[in-house]
Amino acid sequence: MRQRHRSFRLLGSLLLVAMGVSVTGAAPAQAASPSPLDRVVPAPASVTASGSPYRITRDTRIRVDDSRESRRIGEYLATVLRPSTGYRLPVTAHGGGGIQLRLTKGPYGAEGYRLDSGSKGVTITAAQPAGLFHGVQTLRQLLPAAVEKDSVQPGPWLVAGATIKDTPRYGWRGAMLDVSRHFFTVDQVKRYVDQLAAYKINKLHLHLSDDQGWRIAIDSWPRLAAYGGSTQVGGGPGGYYTKADYKEIVRYASSRYLEVVPEIDMPGHTNAALASYAELNCDGVAPPLYTGTEVGFSSLCVGKDITYDFVDDVIRELAALTPGKYLHIGGDEAHSTSHEDYVKLMDRVQPLVAKYGKTVVGWHQLTGATPAPGAVAQYWGLDGTSAEEKAQVAKAAQNGTGIVLSPADRIYLDMKYTADTPLGLDWAGLVEVKRSYDWDPGNYLPGAPASAIRGVEAPMWTETLTKSDDIEYMAFPRLAGVAELGWSPASTHDWEAYKVRLAAQGPRWEALGINFYRSPQVPW
Repeated sequence: MRQRHRSFRLLGSLLLVAMGVSVTGAAPAQAASPSPLDRVVPAPASVTASGSPYRITRDTRIRVDDSRESRRIGEYLATVLRPSTGYRLPVTAHGGGGIQLRLTKGPYGAEGYRLDSGSKGVTITAAQPAGLFHGVQTLRQLLPAAVEKDSVQPGPWLVAGATIKDTPRYGWRGAMLDVSRHFFTVDQVKRYVDQLAAYKINKLHLHLSDDQGWRIAIDSWPRLAAYGGSTQVGGGPGGYYTKADYKEIVRYASSRYLEVVPEIDMPGHTNAALASYAELNCDGVAPPLYTGTEVGFSSLCVGKDITYDFVDDVIRELAALTPGKYLHIGGDEAHSTSHEDYVKLMDRVQPLVAKYGKTVVGWHQLTGATPAPGAVAQYWGLDGTSAEEKAQVAKAAQNGTGIVLSPADRIYLDMKYTADTPLGLDWAGLVEVKRSYDWDPGNYLPGAPASAIRGVEAPMWTETLTKSDDIEYMAFPRLAGVAELGWSPASTHDWEAYKVRLAAQGPRWEALGINFYRSPQVPW
């Protein structure tokens, strides 16, 4: 009997060795150190190393306040940690130690947080739930990359001893997903939301209408989705979101502290709408559905009253579905609309957005009209855009228009990395990882007051993208750099240091199953 027990002990020891754990119960030396504090992306505002690390064990509890928000974030954290650790990690409002999530008054702002870790536990403190959630994202990166896997890993799960104080540089840190050129399902959008949230992105801009497809159900104009949503680039089946679908995207994004900014582009990029309703055309003739990739050929009929009935209905129904503050009305590449008509349409449409309780966002061509008070213009020009066009945007900024920066030759995520990139476009140039990261939003647009810069947003146009793997390959690693530009203090901005931190994200993305581009500029 003694020999049989000894055999089991020996077999168990061999299994532990195979898993990377010594027979004495200690982890091998190379795994026993916590992840370095200087590998977090976006870089925190302040990091101070202090004391011994905390080790997550089977006895660890996640302690939360009595608030619903705190408990929900605690459950989210537990959902992240349980599969890889194999631990129960109960979420409780009782007891001490372990991982504590605290909402309390303090100098954190709407999205900032403080993280304290030491041998007795980890405490994340914030004034608002969004800050608590962002602190959780930092905690994830302080743990080994294997924590992101969906099966039990050997650990150990050490969090370096530290105090991190962190608040974002900008309040607008966005990513746009074009679901019009190619349609993406609710689950595909949710997957992208989770990836965005991990890097503290807080706006999801959905490009819901274009020449190739209308993607949101509008009850008062049902053919927009049923007919206008029936195709996509290349002639595929297209698709659209029911109102329940859209609400689910909004709910899910909100649970990750992203605000959805819906866009209905006008007066151009409107062929799907024009094909759906003949009366929206000046000549009363509906054009055929469009599956190509050219731009600038379509326009709403600015002189017809029915155009404004249509816009009013669409904005009313979309605003009712959208709890966030903003509604995007496009306004770019209206090459088939005269300047006079463009101004006339924007003068009539912007008050409709206000009528339904939303703030106007438009592409920066909006500044060629008169932006409504409080409006936000999204700049998508290039480094080489004319001084005159840049000055027009800067003048609007001087007059109170907020600016979100999305320079196409810097952070359009659908631009090819190199000439050999199998996906994407190159009309704005080739955009490698360093180029995407190495610029400063605070001084990018000459003449625009720093106070007018609301933040940054990385658009993802989908003419060449058809599946989640495609989105991920074009987003990663550049998205992480955009997130850092939006979150981190300008003083932390340094390519040589950043590329090392970025390289540390690679194993994390592999653990999460994210398809990413292994740029030769990054020491993976």
